[in-house]
Amino acid sequence: MSDVLDGVLADLQAESAYVESLVADLDEAGWRTATPAEGWDVATTIAHLLWTDESSVTAIEGTLGDKTRWDALVMEAFADPTGFVDTAALTIAKTHTGAELLERWQASKAALAAALRTVPDGQKLMWFGPPMAPASMATARLMETWAHGLDVADAVGAPHSVTDRIRHVVSIGFRTRNFAFAQNGLEAPAEPIRLELTLPSGEPLVLGPDDAGQTVTGSAYDFAALVTQRVHRDDTGLVADGPDAEKWLAIAQAFAGPAGGGRPAQKDQSGHDQSQGEKA
Repeated sequence: MSDVLDGVLADLQAESAYVESLVADLDEAGWRTATPAEGWDVATTIAHLLWTDESSVTAIEGTLGDKTRWDALVMEAFADPTGFVDTAALTIAKTHTGAELLERWQASKAALAAALRTVPDGQKLMWFGPPMAPASMATARLMETWAHGLDVADAVGAPHSVTDRIRHVVSIGFRTRNFAFAQNGLEAPAEPIRLELTLPSGEPLVLGPDDAGQTVTGSAYDFAALVTQRVHRDDTGLVADGPDAEKWLAIAQAFAGPAGGGRPAQKDQSGHDQSQGEKA
C-alpha cells in the first residue's frame, strides 16, 4: 500500500468517524430529519454513503476477479442513468431502521478500506466514469463523506467539520475544473487558474502554476463547500481575479454526474441574511 493511499484512508476514517458521531445517538425520528438536500433525510444520506462504499467494493472485486456483481450494477446504471443512485439510497433508507443503517455503514466502511489495501500498485479500478487509482477512489469517498456530513450536521444542528482534511476536497475541485465547464455546456478556459487558499489550520494551500494569469483566493473551506455545492457563490469569501476564474466559481462541482442545482444564496446583494426572514 502506498503512503499516499495510507494517508487518504486515515483521513477518510477520521471524517467518517465525525459523521458517525452525528448519528450514533439519534432516535428513529432523528434519522428521518430532513437535510438541506432536497428529498433526502439523514437516513437517506447515510444509505447513500454505505451504498457507494459497497459499490466501490464491488468495483474492486470486479477489477481483480469476478465481474458478475459489477456487471449487474452497471446494467442497473444503464437502465436508469440519472436516477439509479437516488433510487438505491431511498430504497435502502426505507427498508432499514436507523440502527440498521449505522451498522451496515460501519461494515461497508471497513470493507472498503480492506479492499483498497488489496489492490496491486499501479492497478486502476473500474468505475461508472473513467477508471481510477485506489487513492483517487478513497479521496472521492472522503469528498462525499465530508459533503454529506455537512448536510447531516445542518439537519441535527451540529457544527460543520472544519479541518485540514478538506485539502482532499479542494484537490478534487481543482482537478475537475474543465469537467464543470463541460457539464454546463461551456468551453473550458485555455489558460490555467491558480488557487491560493488558506486551510483551517492557517497553512497555505496553493494549486496551479506560479505564472497563471487568473487566481482564486480565500478560504479552503469556502472553496470545498462551493465545489460540493453546499454553499452559494455569493455566501463565500472567495475572490476571483479574472473572468474565467469568476465563471468557474459560479459552476464549480467536484462530483460526477449532471450539474446540480446548488444551494440558494442566504444573503442578498445588500448583505441581508435571507434565511432569517423579514423582521416585523
